[in-house]
Amino acid sequence: MSSPPPPPCSAGRGEVPTPAVGATLTPLRPTARDLLSADHFTIVTATLARRHPELGRVAAEQRIVEALRFVATMARGGADGLVPSGPVDAGWHALIGNTAIYAELCARLGTFVHHYPGVTGAEAPAPGWRERTTAAIAAAGFDVRQELWT
Repeated sequence: MSSPPPPPCSAGRGEVPTPAVGATLTPLRPTARDLLSADHFTIVTATLARRHPELGRVAAEQRIVEALRFVATMARGGADGLVPSGPVDAGWHALIGNTAIYAELCARLGTFVHHYPGVTGAEAPAPGWRERTTAAIAAAGFDVRQELWT
């Protein structure tokens, strides 16, 4: 007599195992990339790539992710006087240019993050702006791609 076939794959909740002594559990945290749906991320990345054809897809995506980190930090009240680098500002402009996507992002973040463009001949940002901005992004829980801030 043959045995019955095994049950199909499934999942279910069981008891939570006790971690081994000395082990720590790392909580999953959302990333800046998770702030946009896959479709919206593709649209915004394509916007940046059209404006800056010298960028490849990967470089364009990196700038969008860093812009999302910057905007999310500003929305969380990271600090006043934060300034994006040139590459991050280009990503932010691609976000802003897609007004419906940007408005939805800001609504999800709980506040509208305004952009104040620089003016030729205006006063330069206060010394240490890069360090203050990247420190605020890190304090908000995000990794910082330092090469986009140099």
